[in-house]
Amino acid sequence: MSVRNKAQKWVFAAIKEATAKFPFPILGIDSDNGSEFINWGLFHWCEQEQLTFTRSRSGNKNDGAHVEQKNWHIVRQTVGYHRYDTPGELDLLNRIWELQRLLTNHFGPQQKLVFKERNGAKTTKKYDLPATPYHRILADKGTVRQTVKTRLTRENQPLNPAAIQRQIQALAAELLTLTTSKQAAKPKPAARALRNDSTKNATRAS
Repeated sequence: MSVRNKAQKWVFAAIKEATAKFPFPILGIDSDNGSEFINWGLFHWCEQEQLTFTRSRSGNKNDGAHVEQKNWHIVRQTVGYHRYDTPGELDLLNRIWELQRLLTNHFGPQQKLVFKERNGAKTTKKYDLPATPYHRILADKGTVRQTVKTRLTRENQPLNPAAIQRQIQALAAELLTLTTSKQAAKPKPAARALRNDSTKNATRAS
C-alpha cells in the first residue's frame, strides 16, 4: 500500500488498514526509526491492541533484511525507482498493489527456514517445501478462522495469474507514461538559466 507522504496520519491509517486485512491476528509491529513510526499515536494504538512494538537499531539496515528483500523483489521490480508524487500516480500504485497482493499471496510459492545450525565457520540451513501464502493459510490449524479460509477460497477460485500479470504490466506502463511526461514538462536547467539571464538583461535595459 502506498501513501500520500510520510506524514504520521497517512502511515498510521495505512497500518490500521493493512492489519485489518491480514487473515490472522498480528502479534506485533517492528519498524525502522522514522518519526512516521516512532510516535505516541502508534505506540498507544499498539498498547490498546496488545501488540508488541519494536524498532530496528539505528544504522543497521540488516535488521529489516526480509522487508528490504521484498522491497526489491516486489516493489522495485514492479514499478522501478521513479519518484511518484502526484494523486494520479498514487491511485495507479495502489491499483497495482491490490493486483500484486493477489498474485503474490495466491500464486507465489515461498520456502520457510526450518532450522539453522552453525558448525564452526559452516552454517547449515534447512527449508520446508515451497508453498504459497494462500496454501499455508489453508493448512494452518488453530490460528486462522474457518470463515477466513472460506473467504480466501472464494477469492482464489476465479483468479487467473496470467491475466493478473497482464493487468499489472498495463498499469505499470501507464504509471511510467505518467511519471515520464511529468518529468518532461519540467524546464531544463539550461532553459531556466537562459530565462533568468534574459530577465536580468531586460532589467538592466530598463
